[in-house]
Amino acid sequence: TAWGGQPILVFGDSLSASYGISAEAGWVSLLQQRLVSKQYGYRVVNASISGDTTRGARARLPEALRRNNPAIVVVELGGNDGLRGLALDETRENLAAIVAAASRHGAQVLLVGMRLPPNYGPAYTGRFEAIFRDISTQFDVPLVPFLLEGVALDPALMQPDGIHPNARAQPALLEVVWPHLASLL
Repeated sequence: TAWGGQPILVFGDSLSASYGISAEAGWVSLLQQRLVSKQYGYRVVNASISGDTTRGARARLPEALRRNNPAIVVVELGGNDGLRGLALDETRENLAAIVAAASRHGAQVLLVGMRLPPNYGPAYTGRFEAIFRDISTQFDVPLVPFLLEGVALDPALMQPDGIHPNARAQPALLEVVWPHLASLL
């Protein structure tokens, strides 16, 4: 965007890349609008890619940090790892490496947690959710417990695939993220 100010890098997957809806309707665009309306000196850079895994994101992070030099990095990743049943140890290792690299670069990090549908079984889903809490604690970074809180189980707020929130849900996603992000601004 053309807004001035320190960059906030949103580094995520389809949930932040406005999958299936217009980019302007997505929570990341709504975040930019809120920052402008509240006169915060930040601009949002959305480096989210639909379908990205923690492995793919880890590989592209150094260039994104170099190019944008963000003050804050919002890490919203892991959902695709979980939905594909990837090894939880690899997801944990990749997320830890992403948080560590962003911190080393001098950025504050906000980690956004994800949950999986219950059909993946309680053992896998529980261990998956724990990754986010553990990394938040390990690196002492704030955690949004679950991006889709209040949205995921409401069919009126989800696209027909049952995985991606629709345009009506995006303000709710921003409200889930905002209190955690505002403390970093």
